[in-house]
Amino acid sequence: MRMFKQKYKTTGRVLMIPTGDLQPNPDQPRKDFSYEKLLELAQSIGENGMIHPVSIRFEGEKPILVAGERRLRAAKIAGIREIPCLEVEADESRSALLALIENLQREDMNCFEEAEGIRRLITVYGLTQEEAANRLGCSQPTVANHLRLLRLEPSERRAILDAGLTERHARALLRLTEPEQRQAALGRIIEGKLNAAQSDRLVEEMLRGTGGQKKKPKRPLPLVRDIRLFLNTVNNAVDTMRRSGIEASAEKTETDDFIEYLVRIPKGEERNRRGCRPSPAAVKTGAPAFALPHKENFTA
Repeated sequence: MRMFKQKYKTTGRVLMIPTGDLQPNPDQPRKDFSYEKLLELAQSIGENGMIHPVSIRFEGEKPILVAGERRLRAAKIAGIREIPCLEVEADESRSALLALIENLQREDMNCFEEAEGIRRLITVYGLTQEEAANRLGCSQPTVANHLRLLRLEPSERRAILDAGLTERHARALLRLTEPEQRQAALGRIIEGKLNAAQSDRLVEEMLRGTGGQKKKPKRPLPLVRDIRLFLNTVNNAVDTMRRSGIEASAEKTETDDFIEYLVRIPKGEERNRRGCRPSPAAVKTGAPAFALPHKENFTA
């Protein structure tokens, strides 16, 4: 039996360590722990024991938690005094990486905690986005997209999480660069219980300047049934040209079906000589000046 065991390489050892002796991981990316879920896990651990040991490393004689803080907290709630711990060889950098990877593999870690963990890996341990992506087993654009979420204010992140919104909601809000716009959009998303697609449309409307409000339809022009108003317009136009020195004339003919106006305006040297400046009378009366074709039929 002893020779059989020696065939395998030992990479760690499992130790039974009092829960009160374990120091928390300073690089723990998860900040929110649901107490209800901890109670469920505590009940399971109390009935079945801790199946998977937590991971630890040593700093001198102090055991430092690497991964498994939820299990440690649940064990304390269940009143368990000692838990199995697997010693791993890890410095601070690898400890932070292992903690992040373990939490990323859990679906209940929110997007902002993931982003904070990635940022800490990059800033504290001097990694590039590409190096962080390689260690996390994802692409560099994925890392960059996570980091963009941290452009939102802490209060905005908290509101998003409290309202149960998704990462897609957060990405939609990122398109708004002004904090006032984001606050307004976030309020409307929460109040209206908009899904991600509806939130995208709201942001798009705000970017176009409509503010997400329906444009008021233009009021139609009133229907003018009295033809005399149009006839007076033609007569006024001809009178204005005459007062301006243009010898314009208008002939009106009327049949059973329609009324026809034939307007004649002189052209050529005579018109150029006279010019088109309005006469003092036209300026004084404020009459409008119309640019009409040389010869047109006006039919009303």
